Amino acid sequence: MSVRELVIGTRGSRLALWQAGWVKERLEAAHPGLACRLETITTTGDKILDVALAKVGGKGLFVKEIEEALLAGRIDLAVHSMKDVPMGLPAGLAIVAMTEREDPRDAVVTRNGAPLLSLPDGAVIGTSSLRRRVQLKHMRADFALRALRGNVDTRLRKLEEDDLDAVILAAAGMKRLGLADRIVECLAPERMLPAVGQGVLGIEARLDDGRVGDLVAALDDELAHRTVLGERAFLGRLEGGCQVPIGCFGRLEGERFVLRGMVGHPRGEPILFGERAGSLDEATSMGQALAEDLLAQGAGRILEEVYREEGHPLPGSA
Repeated sequence: MSVRELVIGTRGSRLALWQAGWVKERLEAAHPGLACRLETITTTGDKILDVALAKVGGKGLFVKEIEEALLAGRIDLAVHSMKDVPMGLPAGLAIVAMTEREDPRDAVVTRNGAPLLSLPDGAVIGTSSLRRRVQLKHMRADFALRALRGNVDTRLRKLEEDDLDAVILAAAGMKRLGLADRIVECLAPERMLPAVGQGVLGIEARLDDGRVGDLVAALDDELAHRTVLGERAFLGRLEGGCQVPIGCFGRLEGERFVLRGMVGHPRGEPILFGERAGSLDEATSMGQALAEDLLAQGAGRILEEVYREEGHPLPGSA
């Protein structure tokens, strides 16, 4: 193959650069003669650090400018954390590959090294994730939750600076940055359901650029890809976003593919859980069916109330 440079778009945080660099190394290793270059793009989500994402537009703020660069041809592909990828992608773009899943769990970092449930009454925990906040309150109603934005390094620094007892972060990011030694414990999905796609990297490209699609196919992990499609089908049927606490996680348990989902109210109650089991081939239909199960339990009322309180129209009502 003749040498050709591919330009990879990425956010500028240390974690985003690590992720894009990881993709770069593997693409170059899989295709000798291929050269890749990183293009750092500052997104709106990187600029707005003092307001919760749910209040300013959700996780799409982390991809908008990168997708604009992709559509304009300034970059050839983009690397995202799948948990940051909105359900709706711009026309002409697609997630063409998903990488093998890193640890999908949420990680606990505490100031005194104690496990989460051993923290004192009224312990102050930093997280801006509504999904984490609801499940933390479900574990222990006495937890005091404090909003916390910023990259991994910033959140760890605020553990000390803001006199927090603990912060909750994605284990995948901690491990990718070589910070696994800071983790006190990882919360099993049975205790805290992860975000949809957590731990998986998605590679986005233009649909009309078949060569890029062919090149990145070497990085696609079938198990992770099908699993995340199932999780995203759950999210998509609920038409959820950052305004609503939604968690979903799928995994193979023996020969069975098991998908678990959660919908909660930001105030902590009510909180609904559900589970479906089947084959990996059925992941997408299982995600939709699991969403229907929770809607039948009352998830629709939770969604309607949350969007009304936030002043947003209920998705699909326009």
